[in-house]
Amino acid sequence: MSENEQENPYVIREPNTERLPVVVSIPHTGTRVPEGISRFFASDDLHELPNTDWHLHELYDFLPELGITTIHAVYNRFVVDLNRPPENRPLYPGRFETGLVPLHTFHGEPVWTHEPDEDEVERRRQLYHAPYHEQLQKLLEQTREEFGRAVLIDAHSIMSSPTRINDELLKDIYLGDGEGVSCDEWLIGGLEAGFEAAGLRVARNYPFKGGYITRHYGAMEQVDAVQIEMAQRVYMNELDPAGGPRHERFDQTRQILRAVIQDVVKGL
Repeated sequence: MSENEQENPYVIREPNTERLPVVVSIPHTGTRVPEGISRFFASDDLHELPNTDWHLHELYDFLPELGITTIHAVYNRFVVDLNRPPENRPLYPGRFETGLVPLHTFHGEPVWTHEPDEDEVERRRQLYHAPYHEQLQKLLEQTREEFGRAVLIDAHSIMSSPTRINDELLKDIYLGDGEGVSCDEWLIGGLEAGFEAAGLRVARNYPFKGGYITRHYGAMEQVDAVQIEMAQRVYMNELDPAGGPRHERFDQTRQILRAVIQDVVKGL
């Protein structure tokens, strides 16, 4: 596939029952990398796509049955990071973090044999980042127009082991609302209570308080936005990413997510 024939950078799943004013974004589940980009990977290991939010579009595949609209990424975050600001400003000033086009992995290893220049970063922003956000903005505006409000859940997962971004993740679920800015308490508090009732350990706003998607769209009028970051050990064997959906915890976690989200949004 040539880059002129590139796959659409997002997939939308429409509800198959009565629609709720809820949109779920899954920006880091994509695994496609154009050959013209992957040939500049700094090591063979990078073709295994570490730092991917493995299988989340499958883990959350129940959402249409709840009346929830989903948008998820097709391309990998090494191509461009959809949860970073388009102007590539830092989200956590003073901390190690990866940018709009990541130059290093979470462990600080270089991603590229030759770092993309400004023109290449801008090209990727226009091809992959901008269309995703144009569509997400459209979904939220349509939802708000129809219902008078919109709820955005930004779904993520991450390896549990220590990285340059975080220490070992001892909790199971990390909820972020930009330190109480991007959503009202009913949303983040309801998720927290639901996950804890299911036996999962929950933290708020540390070390993750929500990325660009949560903070940017949570600033819109009549939009509540929250980030769910899940330790990958909760639903898969982190040493066998490919086998994730076959792991016994995968379906168990899917059922927990379904019950928690359904309970939180049932009154909308």
